Amino acid sequence: MLDPEIGPVLTHSAIENTNQIMRGQGITLPNTLRAGPELNLKAHPRALVLAPPSALGSKWANKFGPHETAFASGWMAMRGIRRRRAGDRGFIISDHADWSGLLSAISETGAENVYVTHGYTEIFTRYLNEKGWNAQVLKTEFGADEAEEEPAA
Repeated sequence: MLDPEIGPVLTHSAIENTNQIMRGQGITLPNTLRAGPELNLKAHPRALVLAPPSALGSKWANKFGPHETAFASGWMAMRGIRRRRAGDRGFIISDHADWSGLLSAISETGAENVYVTHGYTEIFTRYLNEKGWNAQVLKTEFGADEAEEEPAA
């Protein structure tokens, strides 16, 4: 959904690594440049920089000088989230499947076992089991989820 005509798109290595995998799967993405130490940032004024939230305020992000921040998240649909995240702008878009999308994916794959790793794990697992799927929570070493940090809509 990104307009490549707006200018150069620089990416944090975490984003670019995912881009490479997606391109390897035949998915067409706009051209991007990895914003690593070898990249001359002065050669790319007014670039759009894509990075995970964990990069904000880091040494990596500070190399770009004065900048504005924006968040692209389904959470931007909730009042006050952009302000609490200290973003200059917010765009409502999510990379997560919604409830019906998850159920559709489980059904269409014919999955015999479903392992729920984050989000509302207990609620979703209980629902799946009540509907006849063999589901269980799979504990991971991931940190807290946004779903657990922010109130539900």
